Amino acid sequence: MKLTDISRQVATAFAAVGVSGIVLVGCNNSSAPEANKEPVTEGATETTTTETAATSDIDPEHSKIVIGTTEGDFADMVRNQVKGSLEAQGYKVELVTFTDYVRPNIALADGDLDINIFQHKPYLDTFKKENNLDLVEAFQVPTAPLGIYSGKKTKINEVYKGMSVSAPNDPSNFARALVMMNELGWITLKDNIDPLTASKTDIADNSKYDIKIVELEAAQLPRARDEVDFAIINGNYATDAGIKLTEALFQEPSFAYVNWSAIKTADKDKKWVKDVTNAYNSEAFKKYAHDSFPGYKYPKIWGTDTAAAPATASTTATAPVTEAAAQ
Repeated sequence: MKLTDISRQVATAFAAVGVSGIVLVGCNNSSAPEANKEPVTEGATETTTTETAATSDIDPEHSKIVIGTTEGDFADMVRNQVKGSLEAQGYKVELVTFTDYVRPNIALADGDLDINIFQHKPYLDTFKKENNLDLVEAFQVPTAPLGIYSGKKTKINEVYKGMSVSAPNDPSNFARALVMMNELGWITLKDNIDPLTASKTDIADNSKYDIKIVELEAAQLPRARDEVDFAIINGNYATDAGIKLTEALFQEPSFAYVNWSAIKTADKDKKWVKDVTNAYNSEAFKKYAHDSFPGYKYPKIWGTDTAAAPATASTTATAPVTEAAAQ
């Protein structure tokens, strides 16, 4: 099955399953439903809303912005860069962190948050449909992608018949792993399959390398690298294990899993939304992201998608990789 055919089906495929079937939408791996409010910077609270609006270039009707993220890199982006940028403009900024993937969207819809950042668009589309929420995506953010990492073999062209490849055993990420192997020409998937729910039964041909696919809990994949020839690892688990994303031999090229911010649809044209969007797309933030998160897949609008096909993969892959259709 061709990559371009799979890519066209990704968005519609997510709508066909429940939210429970979509996991690892962000970079946090905890499922405990907790939230933590971080205090507004002391200096940012000393002026009144009227005074602030009158002396700075902010939305006069929305001088305080409450941002919700999962704990980890998305929270760090706010703490280390975005918060200061918006406060310098005159806004007051509060960060609320979550350890689950349900409450951030509910809190946003209920008005407890102004914007959240933790999920890819297929998850957002499915969640808001199932829960009848009037939410919309605003802008993409740097995201740790799924990648193929070395195990016993250290180069992508060291493939051989009978090799072993470990992959996450949850349905959503296992499907992504199969798509990646299809892209590299290691296996061939059946035509017209659902890329979200692809499973071993959807493999049309594995005779080229007769790959032994070892399914493991996602968190175990980094620790088990020396037991297989290649390991397909989620970006968040790779970074948690101290593995540099730039060490990946190949990363999924599709933009379907790059995470987005979400806002209430009624706010999409508000000035404060434009200001937050600008903060995340500023040259200062781009530099911070490239310095702090090398190997990440960056927003398509940046035009610097260095994470999609590391040099190792582009020069040594055994089969050509077709660029995936972006969202």
